[in-house]
Amino acid sequence: MVRWYQHLHDGWRKIATVAAAGLAVGLGYHVVFGQNGLTVYQQKRQDEHSLAMQLKELQRENELLKSHVDRLQNDPSAIEHQAREELHYTRPGDVIYALPAAPSSNSQEQTKR
Repeated sequence: MVRWYQHLHDGWRKIATVAAAGLAVGLGYHVVFGQNGLTVYQQKRQDEHSLAMQLKELQRENELLKSHVDRLQNDPSAIEHQAREELHYTRPGDVIYALPAAPSSNSQEQTKR
């Protein structure tokens, strides 16, 4: 009877050890690869770094645009420069040189045929 009890007790101990090891492996897998595991955490950190860099770039661009708007609102020479550049305005006495347009790719293909 004691021998049978010892054999049964050893069997349960082996089963419990295997179950605990399986639970530890499953838990470790979940910690590393689970929904909120280490791999997801690393990806989120990379995303956070990327978004922080984008935010810095956008803030810098925003500051440049604010200073440009301020110059356009308060500096007549900046307004003139913008009008001359975008709208092709000229001052009296300016000489304008018009260059012929570059030939399009369609006209080049037709001349080759």
